[in-house]
Amino acid sequence: MNTLLYALVVLIWGSTWLALKLQLGAVPVEISIAYRFALAALLMFAWLLLSRQWRVPRGPAIPRVLSQGLCLFSLNFVCFMYASETLASGLAAVVFSTASIWNALLARLVYGRRLAPHVLTGSLLGLGGLVLLFWPELQHGAHASWSGLLWALAGTLCFSCGNMLSASLQKLGYKPLHTNAWGMLAGTLLLTAYALIAGLPWTFDTRPEYAMGLLYLAIPGSVIAFTAYLTLVGRMGPEKAAYATVLFPIVALNISAIWEGYVWTPLAVLGLLLTLAGNVLVFRPPRWLQHQQAQKA
Repeated sequence: MNTLLYALVVLIWGSTWLALKLQLGAVPVEISIAYRFALAALLMFAWLLLSRQWRVPRGPAIPRVLSQGLCLFSLNFVCFMYASETLASGLAAVVFSTASIWNALLARLVYGRRLAPHVLTGSLLGLGGLVLLFWPELQHGAHASWSGLLWALAGTLCFSCGNMLSASLQKLGYKPLHTNAWGMLAGTLLLTAYALIAGLPWTFDTRPEYAMGLLYLAIPGSVIAFTAYLTLVGRMGPEKAAYATVLFPIVALNISAIWEGYVWTPLAVLGLLLTLAGNVLVFRPPRWLQHQQAQKA
């Protein structure tokens, strides 16, 4: 079952980056995201009612659901949509793949888990790979910018914070199906409140690609993939679940090469391989290292 969940997450989220970029245009970023999660929340609540699984968060779950809505279903995507204005969609996916590293660091801060040497080594490899991958584009390319990179890193950190919140909610006995629905509603309301305060225009883009992208992001990208991913978080923990993000860039960069004209270079390939290797090392250390750590324990 975990293998199927991984496959769903990788294939769906690996292909949502281009759909996310198609949302840029006449509609303000915050309102596009509000449309997406309003539709996703409506579908999830309809399913909960029809399947008689309705459950309202109570007590300590309420602030965590609200925080999850802020991190996972609003700020995360606001950051990535602003990043997509100057980043190729595949490069944004590579930055997002470092979620495994941020999850490990946050697990250290939140749960006090020790950072093993292979985690630190993997983190350095991953960050070094990002530098190699982005440096040529930042210097001479048309597919990346410093501001886009910073927006993408901020979005990834928001995503990792949401992972921690989901793990804590599942420990309280709440399933991702429930917390996602309420979190998406919370994210929609937060974005709506911001749009009203900021005086953003409530418009809708009538282009077919905008509407199709919105539906793809709301249903497979939000309802299906988020539920599958956060189920993995509950079963395996936030660090190991984020290992699914290792394969996102391969799907996303190939789509980016076809649709956005992103060009693979030897340095970009090396950077991607180092980033992926760093993520793999964080959660799958070599057997000799596992044996050495077991002996120390």
